[in-house]
Amino acid sequence: MEPFVDSTRYVNDGLELRTRMNRDGYLYIRNLLPQKILEELRLKWLGILGEAGWLEKGTAPESGIPNLDAFCVEPEIPYMEVMTKVFSLIEYHSIPHHSNVVGFFERMLGGTIISHPRLIGRTIFPQRTDYTTPPHQDWVPIQGTPETYTAWIPLSDVTKEMGGLQLCTGSHQSGIYDFQPALGAGAMEVVDPLEGTWVNNPMQQGDIVFFHSMMVHKGVSNNAKQLRLSMDARFQRTDQPICPNSLEPHGKEVRDWKAIYKDWPQNNQLKYYWKKYDLRFQPYDLSYNEKRDQLGFAMAAAGDSRALSVLQRIIARGDDTAKRVKAEKLLAKLKN
Repeated sequence: MEPFVDSTRYVNDGLELRTRMNRDGYLYIRNLLPQKILEELRLKWLGILGEAGWLEKGTAPESGIPNLDAFCVEPEIPYMEVMTKVFSLIEYHSIPHHSNVVGFFERMLGGTIISHPRLIGRTIFPQRTDYTTPPHQDWVPIQGTPETYTAWIPLSDVTKEMGGLQLCTGSHQSGIYDFQPALGAGAMEVVDPLEGTWVNNPMQQGDIVFFHSMMVHKGVSNNAKQLRLSMDARFQRTDQPICPNSLEPHGKEVRDWKAIYKDWPQNNQLKYYWKKYDLRFQPYDLSYNEKRDQLGFAMAAAGDSRALSVLQRIIARGDDTAKRVKAEKLLAKLKN
């Protein structure tokens, strides 16, 4: 597999950054964030996991060695409850607003940018490879403008054994790919294997991979001994359309901004920062979710366990009572 194309030397050249992003669909920038602030967040994150019993007893918390008996995934309640505590950290929300990241996007996009407040934190257990994030495109759950970009920010070094992120070079140029239900985050995967176009390499703390919302990407199995912690942050120009969902907390079924901000200083500038922008909203197209859900029902009825994550999402986040009841029955059948 080929490594990421390294664009670090062009970090201050907005035109070259745009050219490379348009060509490849991603940019790999080394040492963009100070290790100190990432390490501070990483230790607080691990402290929360330790209190929840997710770390192996007798090991140093900073080593991130998990208690594999505590394994859980989004959107299971134990996972969401613990990660809500991470999501409530000021340090967590501060990372996308660092001047190095904001400056990068202002140069690349050539205008005023907004970081979506809907950040996603990932705690990836090792040795549980069935739930590795499948190949997908971020635009499907985000929507708004296609010119939205994800920053994938690991909280530590990412060794070869820890896996990380794979990107499919140039895949942002081919529209929406066909998909089917799958285990893991998002509960859907791109059907086309896109062989011969994937790139990946180990990363150091402070490195970031940025990619276009149409870029097909996937997680790589964590085969190390420690947890892998990372953040997904999304950015776009303020004059481009945005979906209202992007201004809500990730996992809004168990989180709201009032509760998240409860212990923050009253005058913290990150509170509701998006309200200062005159944003143009675009309704969310539910047809992709409906297709995923109906395919999931059919697969579950046939006994296909790959539908499990879809059923869990319908139960946890669905507004349709009849669909939730159907998903609960199918999930019980799958687990028996």
